[in-house]
Amino acid sequence: MIPWRTPLGSPDELAQLNADARWDDFDPTLYVQKNYSRVLSVDETIMSIVRAHFSDHFSRFPGESVDGIDVGAGANLYPALSMLPWCDRITLLDRSRSNLEYLRLQIAGHDDSWDKFWRKLCLDDAYASIPGGPWARLRDVARVEQGDILQPVDRRERWQTGTMFFVAESISTSTREFHRAVQNFLEALTPGAPFAAAFMEHSQGYWVGDSWFPACDVGQADIGASIRRFTDSVRTYRIGKPGEVRPGYTSIILACGFR
Repeated sequence: MIPWRTPLGSPDELAQLNADARWDDFDPTLYVQKNYSRVLSVDETIMSIVRAHFSDHFSRFPGESVDGIDVGAGANLYPALSMLPWCDRITLLDRSRSNLEYLRLQIAGHDDSWDKFWRKLCLDDAYASIPGGPWARLRDVARVEQGDILQPVDRRERWQTGTMFFVAESISTSTREFHRAVQNFLEALTPGAPFAAAFMEHSQGYWVGDSWFPACDVGQADIGASIRRFTDSVRTYRIGKPGEVRPGYTSIILACGFR
């Protein structure tokens, strides 16, 4: 049985807010075992689009100093890996203490399953040409940081590239909080910064072990409209079939663009 959730457009006073969710109970080990122990076809498609998006952009600016951010990094390394060839620093931002500890452990010594994702990225020479592979470089450039995307980032300088995968729609049932997360992500980037963001369309929420986590019911049009409040330079892609990764959603929506 799926727990009660607030329909799209309902008053926020009825919503299950991000602050209500038990994020420190999130089990990243179970989440990775279920979602990333192998490379799913949807993730392979996402990576092929994102690697081309970043590689095409940064090939025009060789040697540029780039500071990247992965918002809501959680238990997924491939968004950070997708930025790795060009970044002198990557901030891995997450709210959950258990996710932050997972990220620190993976940077110190990663699980073998992530090598499969890196090999998919290495179909582009920008990734394959990193001397010695990604892991020593990731240890050098990655910084794990606790933070809440619903709070504006308190930082004088902005990031030159960014990713946000399955975050804005997966933290509460509130459409207001969904739009705020998209806004804060994009406003943290410098004008012209390339970004990639992925969303579960019409998500009904999700289980991680015995813990239930909320989601906001948004469609491709809602996602596109939220992003286009801040940039017209974005393209959205519909990826996969309904429920291909887990029950209770219709598709994955990937947005690639420039701030």
